[in-house]
Amino acid sequence: MLVAVLCYEVTSRYVFDNPTIWAHELSMMLGVFIVTIGWSYVHSKRGHVRVDVFYARMSAKGKAIIDVCCFIVFFLPLMLVLIYASGVMAWEAYIFDEVLMASFWYPPALPIRLVVVFGLCTFLLQGLADFTRDAYLLVKGAPID
Repeated sequence: MLVAVLCYEVTSRYVFDNPTIWAHELSMMLGVFIVTIGWSYVHSKRGHVRVDVFYARMSAKGKAIIDVCCFIVFFLPLMLVLIYASGVMAWEAYIFDEVLMASFWYPPALPIRLVVVFGLCTFLLQGLADFTRDAYLLVKGAPID
């Protein structure tokens, strides 16, 4: 969908010399949707960037210890703060009928704000699932899968 919107805009702008008002804003919204929904999927595939200098050489239990510690110290507090902040922004967008001002299209801001909240919540759930797997490995000595 994003590629179709951008192709339409480029064709409209450069072939027909008739740029659209809404295409830039819609492409930004679609990009936000793709990124925020993709966070949890990438995390489930362990695709986020890691410093593998030491981590790659560790045993499964050593990796689990690092993952549990990083979850408690970094991931969980960050996700809670981000979910809270994006929830406040979504609530304010609802209360004040906020519109996005990047173009003269003025679309409502609430849908894209809710997408960010939803994406962060699914990212947190995926992090909790990985934390549970790592904690199980540390306690039982065997993977949960």
